[in-house]
Amino acid sequence: MIYFIIPIIVLTIVIAIAFLFRRKHLQEIGQLEQEKLQIQHKPIIEEMTKIKQLNMTGETEENFERWRNEWTEVMDIHMPKIDSLLFDVEDLVDRFRFGKATAAEKNIQEKIRFCEKKMNDILQELNELVGSEEKNRIEIEKLKEQHRAARKTILAHQHSFGMTVNPLEKELEAFNPKFEEYDELTTNGNYLLAREIVISLSAEGDRLFEIIHEIPTLLTELQNKIPASLRELRNGTKEMEGQSYYLQHLELPKRLNAIEDELGELLSKMAELQIESVQQHTSEINDRIDSFYDALEHEVTAKHYVDENYGRIATMLSEIITLTQETSNEATFVQQSYRLNEREAQIPQQSLKKLVAIDKRFEVLAVRIEEQVSANSSLKEELQQISEELEQIAEEQDNFINRMKNLRIDENNVRAKLEELARKLQNTDRVLHKGNIPGIPDEMEARLEEADEQIYIVSQSLQEVPLNMSLVDNYLENAEKVVADVSEKVEELLDNVMLIEWIIQYGNRYRASNPGMHARLLDAEESFRQFRYAKALEEAATAVEEVEPGAMKRIQELVKEHA
Repeated sequence: MIYFIIPIIVLTIVIAIAFLFRRKHLQEIGQLEQEKLQIQHKPIIEEMTKIKQLNMTGETEENFERWRNEWTEVMDIHMPKIDSLLFDVEDLVDRFRFGKATAAEKNIQEKIRFCEKKMNDILQELNELVGSEEKNRIEIEKLKEQHRAARKTILAHQHSFGMTVNPLEKELEAFNPKFEEYDELTTNGNYLLAREIVISLSAEGDRLFEIIHEIPTLLTELQNKIPASLRELRNGTKEMEGQSYYLQHLELPKRLNAIEDELGELLSKMAELQIESVQQHTSEINDRIDSFYDALEHEVTAKHYVDENYGRIATMLSEIITLTQETSNEATFVQQSYRLNEREAQIPQQSLKKLVAIDKRFEVLAVRIEEQVSANSSLKEELQQISEELEQIAEEQDNFINRMKNLRIDENNVRAKLEELARKLQNTDRVLHKGNIPGIPDEMEARLEEADEQIYIVSQSLQEVPLNMSLVDNYLENAEKVVADVSEKVEELLDNVMLIEWIIQYGNRYRASNPGMHARLLDAEESFRQFRYAKALEEAATAVEEVEPGAMKRIQELVKEHA
């Protein structure tokens, strides 16, 4: 039976697959049929009738005939071929010849895409032609209106356009032949060619109407505003020179004459309608004129600064020289008692050298101010620089004076701290020797001696003449560390001694019952009598903790309660 069942199953599967493929191809054929019908039902002829509202001559008539022939070819030739191919591919699917059916479907799809492209091209060209006519009509009317308005403006305001009247009229006159050409092309149905005329006229119109709008303002700048500014600058220069301002470094007459020459050249360019170039150059001239005004204003501001600050800075210079000389003398006196480092010791003399050079510069500056042969801006710059240098020297002197004053304060502070350290060390030594301990370890005695030695070193350094405070500060810092350390160690030793006694007392309860515990406590007591307190503490604590874990924590709490 199995030999019959397996072939039947295989045959069933093959038939099922075949019918699945057949169904898929039939769906594809149905989709292609729908695409073909969409193209056929597109109202192309109705769309082409829109063109009949235009002048059916020239290129309009030619395009209409071409589109009609192309669409007729699609409907009468290509569509029947597609119908035939669809019938053939359906027959192939019915006969289960799927490979050939797939190739035929691809061929049909290409032909449908060809027809669809033809249809879209016709519609696009049609819409472009119809749209061109509407755009042309609207835009040409706007251009003609702007053209008429421009001519009226120039005619009514010729004085505002000056030498540009004739070239502007020629430019406007050049529009007329193009308007006529547009009308002729439109009448002959050549709307696309007419569109090119409109685009060209629009670009030219945008440029021309814009410069017609800008020319009056630009001419006003060149013929009135800039010349008025030049006259104002000349008069202002003469007036300031009459008030003893030195302005030769600005070379204003030469530069103003150069601008006047440029104005003539720019007016010539205006007659040639080189408006963009003239605008750019005019903007640059205005920037230069603004810079001239700024330069004159700067000289006025500089003179005001010089007049207000010359006397103040002269007084400052004199006072700082006197202060620096006094500081130098005081430094000589201070150095008899205190030692200054090399850099600090040279500050007064270096400042005096700088002040000598500044004083000479100030004398030259005074002559320049008196003779009035220098620009006030230059005088101001020099005066500001001198002022800044004097302020810097004054700050250095103040810092140096404070440093010298602080030397005496620092010395007194060191002496006070030294006395405090000595008292602290004495108190530490007294507490240690009065403590209830068997004796003092040699190490602790050595620490106390070292602390005492460091205090002595500080005391001796304070006896030196001249006194080196930097060295004294270093000795004091070391002494403070040593005293603090020994004080901490003494406190720790006393605490350990007390803790050892409590531990031994606590452990006595186990001695009778625990010989090992008794022996270890004897070792701890022996170390205690030999002043080896750290070892005694370790031995006693270990012995008690082994017998009773956690005992050390309870003992420490008891010690704190009875402290």
